Amino acid sequence: MAEVLGSSHGGAQGEFDRSPVTPDRMLSARHFAASYAGEHVAGTEFVIGAMFVAWGVSTGAVIGGLILGNLLAVLSWALVCAPIATDTRLTLYAYLEKIAGPGMTRIYSVINGIFFCILGGAMITVSASAVRILFDIPPQVDWYPTSAAFVALALAVGAVVVVIAVRGFAVVARFAEVCAPWMILMFAAGALALWPVLSAQAGLAPSTGFWDALWAVGDNFIWVENPASTMSFWHVAAFAWICNLPMHLGLSDMTVLRFARRSSYGYFAALGMFIGHFGAWICAGIMGAGAALLLKTGIQALDAGAVANQALGSAGIIAVIIAGWTTSNPTIYRAGLAFQSLNHRWNRTRVTIVTGAITTVIACFPFVFSRLMDFLGLMGLLLAPVGAVIVAEHWLFPRLGLTRYWSHYKGQSLNRPALFAWLAGLAVAFVANRAGLHLFFLLVPAWITATLVYIIAARVMGAAEPVSKAGDSQNLLEAQRKQTEHTQITASFVAGQSAAPGLTAQFSRVVAWASLLTCAAMAVAVFSGSDLQVLRNWLIAPTLVYFISATLWITAKERQSGP
Repeated sequence: MAEVLGSSHGGAQGEFDRSPVTPDRMLSARHFAASYAGEHVAGTEFVIGAMFVAWGVSTGAVIGGLILGNLLAVLSWALVCAPIATDTRLTLYAYLEKIAGPGMTRIYSVINGIFFCILGGAMITVSASAVRILFDIPPQVDWYPTSAAFVALALAVGAVVVVIAVRGFAVVARFAEVCAPWMILMFAAGALALWPVLSAQAGLAPSTGFWDALWAVGDNFIWVENPASTMSFWHVAAFAWICNLPMHLGLSDMTVLRFARRSSYGYFAALGMFIGHFGAWICAGIMGAGAALLLKTGIQALDAGAVANQALGSAGIIAVIIAGWTTSNPTIYRAGLAFQSLNHRWNRTRVTIVTGAITTVIACFPFVFSRLMDFLGLMGLLLAPVGAVIVAEHWLFPRLGLTRYWSHYKGQSLNRPALFAWLAGLAVAFVANRAGLHLFFLLVPAWITATLVYIIAARVMGAAEPVSKAGDSQNLLEAQRKQTEHTQITASFVAGQSAAPGLTAQFSRVVAWASLLTCAAMAVAVFSGSDLQVLRNWLIAPTLVYFISATLWITAKERQSGP
C-alpha cells in the first residue's frame, strides 16, 4: 500500500500522513482508553446535558434513549471503523484517495476540515466560558462576542490547544490519559454536590431509595415531560448515535485508530460513550438544573463555566477548561490532517498551526456553542455517505465479485460513482427531511442510498472487471505488510508485558489515586449533608496534587516502557 500511496512518511512527528503506520509506532490499549474517555468527557457535555432538560422528555426517555443510542455508537466504532483502520493503517484521507481519487478527496477534506474547525472552536469556547468567570466577564450566549476580554481569552486558550495538537496523536493521547480520570470524577462530583439542592426542593423523605429519588427529582425538576414537545425516546437514542457520526460511521477516526495494535481497541469507545455521553450528560443535567435553582434563572441562560462554578468552585472552572482542551486537541489534529491531505507537500505541523489559528478565531463567536446540536446533526449527515462508499468498497466489493480500488487501477482522478453516491445520499436525506423526517433520523436512508448507488454505478463503470497485474502485485505487497506487522506487534506486546513500573511511577500513581479518592470523599460528604461551600473552596487542593502526581506518573511510565 505504501508503494501505491507514495513514500511519504510522517516526518519528524511520525504521523504517516500517506503511508501505513509501522508497528514500532503503534500504541497500546491505555492510550485509546484515555483518548476516548478524555475526548468524550468534555465541556460540551454541559451543553448537551442541558439540551435534554430543555427538550421536555421524561427521565425514562432520556436514560433509556441514551443507553440504546450509545450502544449503537460503540458498535459503529468497534465493528466498522476500527477494523478498517487497523486493516489499512491509513488516515481516512489517504484511504479515500485510494478509493475515490484525489478529486473527490479534496472536496471531502475541505468540508471535513471546516466542520472539525467549527467543532474544535466550540470546545475552545467552552473552555473560555470557564476562564471568563475569573475576570468577571459576562456569559457569552449570543451568536457574536459582546466582550473584547472574552475574545482575548478565547485566543489565549486556543493557543494552548494548538500547541498540544501540533505535537501529534501520541501527545494528544498522553494529555488525555492524565486528564480523563479526574474529568470523569468531576462530573460525578458536581452531580453529587448539587443533588441535595434538588432533593430538598422535591421534599423527599430521607428513606427514599436511589431509583425512586432519581425518578421523582428527574421528572419534576430536571427532565420534566412536556406534552407539547415533539421530542421522544427515539430522538434521544438517535442523537446519541449520530452526534459522533463523522468519527465512527463517517470513518474519521481511522486517523486515530490506525495507531491501534488491535481492532478490538475500538470498543474503548464505550468509555467515552457510557462515561461521557451517558454518565456525564446525566450529571450535567443534574448540575444544570441545580445551578439554575441556586441562581434563580433558566438553564438556557447559563454557560458551562457558570454551572461548574456553582457545583465545584474553582475546581469546576478548571474542569471546564480541561474538558474543552481534551476534545479540541484531537479535533484540531483531525482537521490538520484533513487540510494537509489537499497537498501532500504541505508540512503537517504548519498546516495544523494554521488550522488551529482559524479554529481559535471561530471560537471567539459563541454561535458555534449555542447551535451545537444542529451543527452536529448536519455534520454527520453531510459526511456519512462517504463513509458508506468506503465501507462498501472495503467489505462488500470482495464479496460481490467486484474489484477493490478499481478506480485507482484505471488511473482515474475522480471516482464518479463515489461522487454520485454521495450526492444521491444527500438528495434522499433532503427529500426525507422535507417530507417531515427529523434531522436525527436521516442517517439510515442516506447510508442505504449511498451504498446501493455506489455498488450499482461502480459495477456499470468498471468495478466488475478482473484485477490487473499491477493490482495483483500491490495486493501481494499488502498481504506481506500485514504478515510482518502481525509478527512485530505480537513480539512488542510480549516484550511490553514484562516491563514493571519504576519506583517513581509507583509512588506518583499512589499519590494520584489518593488525590482522586480525596476529591470523591469530599463530594460524597456534601451529598450526605456537609456544607457545599467547603467543597467549592477546597476541592482545588487535591485537584492540583492529582495533576502534578499524575503527570509524573504518566511521564515516568512513558520513559520506562515507551509507547
